[in-house]
Amino acid sequence: MSAKPTDRRMRALALLEQLEPGASGRVAKNLDDFNPEAVEILLGFGFTDVVARGGLPLKTREMLTVAMLASMGTAPGQLEFHMRAALNTGASHDEIVEIVLQVAVYAGIPAAMNAITAAKSAFTSR
Repeated sequence: MSAKPTDRRMRALALLEQLEPGASGRVAKNLDDFNPEAVEILLGFGFTDVVARGGLPLKTREMLTVAMLASMGTAPGQLEFHMRAALNTGASHDEIVEIVLQVAVYAGIPAAMNAITAAKSAFTSR
């Protein structure tokens, strides 16, 4: 079931598409299949209300997201997606490597090892 195309939903999906071409359709279908309001609630908050704010460039926001997801160590699919998104918004291969090394210092070697796996996959997909 597809949800009503509100402005907030459309802005969230447009930003998601900017992060990774083709992602908005896949994610919207997945969330709509769960609940017609999920895109509005989850992506509306995350992307429209927070990520789209001024104050930090999108590249910086994605690099921060990579560091946080890598440190959490519990969201490998999201980590790999946001590594690709960071690359798509201008982060370099070397910047991703430096983020992972920083994660090793502050979140531990296991978190960094998981992040290395995600990074290798993200690098290969490009």
